[in-house]
Amino acid sequence: MAEGDAGSDQRQNEEIEAMAAIYGEEWCVIDDCAKIFCIRISDDIDDPKWTLCLQVMLPDEYPGTAPPIYQLNAPWLKGQERADLSNSLEEIYIQNIGESILYLWVEKIRDVLIQKSQMTEPGPEVKKKTEEEDVECEDDIILACQPESSVKALDFDISENRTEVEELPPIDHGIPITDRRSTFQAHLAPVVCPKQVKMVLSKLYENKKIASATHNIYAYRIYCEDKQTFLQDCEDDGETAAGGRLLHLMEILNVKNVMVVVSRWYGGILLGPDRFKHINNCARNILVEKNYTNSPEESSKSLGKNKKGGNRN
Repeated sequence: MAEGDAGSDQRQNEEIEAMAAIYGEEWCVIDDCAKIFCIRISDDIDDPKWTLCLQVMLPDEYPGTAPPIYQLNAPWLKGQERADLSNSLEEIYIQNIGESILYLWVEKIRDVLIQKSQMTEPGPEVKKKTEEEDVECEDDIILACQPESSVKALDFDISENRTEVEELPPIDHGIPITDRRSTFQAHLAPVVCPKQVKMVLSKLYENKKIASATHNIYAYRIYCEDKQTFLQDCEDDGETAAGGRLLHLMEILNVKNVMVVVSRWYGGILLGPDRFKHINNCARNILVEKNYTNSPEESSKSLGKNKKGGNRN
């Protein structure tokens, strides 16, 4: 029983961290100990017409055998419209028992709001919320490849059955995030086989700046068409559990045929849990920027169909 509780607690924590990374300031912690959270959902982030607040409490049995306890808060949500939306959320839970469903719930509500905004009726007046990001961009962190440094060895084998010569895929570098002298930067590349994963890592490590990073955390997901499953794996590179958290974010976003590497240069000040937030934010930003995020309806279909390429955490 204790093992089951520990497993549920870990899955809840991973989902909470992923939701915070995906939705940023829209995600609010009401009571961390009681696991009560609220997210503000609107039909349009830049120019909202309809807005709703979803409040959830995660019971100990979630996601294994019980759904989140939820409350829908909006002055315009009444009667049949409230009942229909509640039924939709409960149907999502029934279709995904045992899975993490908060992301699916949020995006379902967003779909409903978008459909509502496309109707002719005017929406209630909503105060526009502005987001400010203070991201320090250091010129020497925006990286170009400099083939001067040795390559770190990788500890997984490439499939012996692959005889074709794969090309090095293009590598994109995200905007760095700096907090208390630690800097985080994501790198992204499309991959379709483990050999390309090795090629990308080798190319990145040719850069002196990346090779000297305190940690280079990575995760990848490759969709196997023939088996209808995912080949995926992750690496902490000394940052305990960071690779698994990054892979969990990629699962929730349902990305495929892509790898993300997040480099961290430690600045001498301990960041605590904030370091995981920055790692996930870097990864999410570059995945969104490069259009790798999929529709929420597809996200649950990939969960539970994943084939690990070897856990090295």
